[in-house]
Amino acid sequence: MKELRDRVAIVTGAASGIGLALSRRFAAEGMRVVLADVEEDALEAARRELVDGGAETIAVRTDVSQVDQVSALAEATLDAFGKAHVLCNNAGVFAAGASWQAPLSDFEWVFGVNVWGVLHGIRSFVPIMLEQNEPAHIVNTASMAGVTRAPLVSAYYMSKHAVVSLSETLYLELEDGPIGVSMLCPEVINTRIGRSERNRPPHLKRGEEEEPTSTLVESSLAEAIHQGLDPSVMADRVVNGIRDDQLYILSEEGGAWREVCNARLDDIRLARNPSGPVIAATN
Repeated sequence: MKELRDRVAIVTGAASGIGLALSRRFAAEGMRVVLADVEEDALEAARRELVDGGAETIAVRTDVSQVDQVSALAEATLDAFGKAHVLCNNAGVFAAGASWQAPLSDFEWVFGVNVWGVLHGIRSFVPIMLEQNEPAHIVNTASMAGVTRAPLVSAYYMSKHAVVSLSETLYLELEDGPIGVSMLCPEVINTRIGRSERNRPPHLKRGEEEEPTSTLVESSLAEAIHQGLDPSVMADRVVNGIRDDQLYILSEEGGAWREVCNARLDDIRLARNPSGPVIAATN
């Protein structure tokens, strides 16, 4: 998909971080932008910013873990703009903890947003795009966590590995048609994902006694991401990936994350136990 001007982009997790950077970049490309996020006030602020900049934009509060809300997002997109050309399944949350100690609510919450949210987006928008029979593209935000390994982050890493697999499958299913597929695998990015807890539904909240490892890892992450790349770097990668019909949008070649990814791939290829470097962080 080469031409973006006057096309319609839908971005989930659009109120902050990578999602907001994507929305800004799409608006700068002359696209009409549908903003979706669970944080209503931040979503409205993002909408106002884009409108003030001259973009045609609507905002739809959306909890991507709820299929009916993603279906409503698709309906709102068609009602406003009549088409859907670029879908960025970008909303994501983070939780840490030892696999046998982290509460099951962590897994339910993380998978609800990071995996089911992507699947709901695919199932809601791919039929629309196929019926249009015009160039279109889907971008699923995975993570370098999805192509590496690390301890104490099973819920998050499992979810991102699932997004990688889903994206590869979708690419093969759609490769002979008008819809391209990319999966964005960010390294450490300066976003608010370290404070994901602010958006956790009440029924999935942890108990008063949090597991110490979870608290330690999540606190370390919140500090580390302030040193991460600016989200606009990811927006540039995504636009280039869309135009180049690139499935794997990975971290910079030669960097630490690619080294860890390559070590894991070598371990699999050689059927050897995990060896080499391990780093743990998120988008």
